[in-house]
Amino acid sequence: MQQRSSLPNGDRPSGHFRNTAYVIKKSSPYFDSAHAAGLMGVHGRSTTGRGFVLGTGPLESRPELVDFVRCSYLGLDNHPMIVAGAIEAIEAHRSLHWSCARTRLNFDLLSELEATLSEMFSARVIAFSTVMLANLGALPLLASGQLTGGKKPIVVFDRTAHISLAYHKPVVADETLVETISHNDIGSLERICREHPVVAYVCDGVYSMGGNSPIMELRRLQDRYGLFLYIDDAHGISIFGRQGEGFARSQFSPVLGDRTIIAASLAKGFGASGGMLMLGTAEQERLFRRFSIPYSFSVAPNLAAVGAALGSCKIHRSAELGERQQRLTKRIELFDRRVATAEQGNSLPIRMIVIGSEAKAISIARELLDAGFYTSVTFFPTVPQGRAGIRVCITADHEVHEIEQLCEHILQRVPGATAENDGATASA
Repeated sequence: MQQRSSLPNGDRPSGHFRNTAYVIKKSSPYFDSAHAAGLMGVHGRSTTGRGFVLGTGPLESRPELVDFVRCSYLGLDNHPMIVAGAIEAIEAHRSLHWSCARTRLNFDLLSELEATLSEMFSARVIAFSTVMLANLGALPLLASGQLTGGKKPIVVFDRTAHISLAYHKPVVADETLVETISHNDIGSLERICREHPVVAYVCDGVYSMGGNSPIMELRRLQDRYGLFLYIDDAHGISIFGRQGEGFARSQFSPVLGDRTIIAASLAKGFGASGGMLMLGTAEQERLFRRFSIPYSFSVAPNLAAVGAALGSCKIHRSAELGERQQRLTKRIELFDRRVATAEQGNSLPIRMIVIGSEAKAISIARELLDAGFYTSVTFFPTVPQGRAGIRVCITADHEVHEIEQLCEHILQRVPGATAENDGATASA
């Protein structure tokens, strides 16, 4: 089977998609420095809002920090209704999980969860233990042609597609031709659509390092060429839509149809645990429930995860969801009025402060930690070499003063990040 990769790496033989040794060799010094600075592999315990106490041992002797790392964009991961849902599910079954494949025996509460999510998102939803497993089960079926009328598509990956997508390129390439194009390169994608009768595009809805896919432009290609879209919207779920259907799903209305699959997280904005696939047809659902590898040969999400997700569904179907979405919007706007980033002005909760030097980024992240703010230092292979920086995850649970103080500390260390209308504030 012909394989092609456009990833620039002289250490990798032509036609191959893995470069593990190269990544380890190049990134190990950065990981060593970040661990030595106490920025990675840390432990703590959540308190209130976005606060947590760092480390282990007696609580009273541990410093309390403000967390800008967690992707619980609506602040639901500490919500009493979600915690109660997890406990109630375990108590109802007097068990945490059943050790059998889902093709045999499933929790009744899992059936309730999938039915509820299907109604909320106007799709046929299957829940998985993680988004990674959802993608692992879906992409080989996509590559095989089973979702495209028996004709194997050329599968095109966005260059910056999340590793939980890109990791599966070798398996996909064992079935069909794989291409990788530049980020959001609609022109190249359209060229491939003109040259090949069946094309599938794999991308994120909201990208973990900032930005988003141009969904409406992708839909135009879908309408014109029959493009199959596989969109991982793990970072876009819950923060958009009347019932939290997410960034991607909210732009497909009223139905997904048979040429779109959306993967999403039940953690992150949703506030629980696990992943899901939104499918468009009954035929696709039957195929996945029989031949998706994690579904056929692994266990279901555990009962705590199922119960927590059911608790989150109740919030998603209440007025509280819209209130939290609005609160998040105000906090994003506040950050943007103080700190300039490439993402400034969009409605997404991820902001990247690009530093450049890996050593400098690690140093600044450590200084922010010393000031009481835990942020994500990012470096290769998460971002390109020489493009290291600080990722800030803004949530509805952050207090105004916490965002203002973080911005002040960032501006002290990265003067060029000052926004034009610095100094404005937002209401709570």
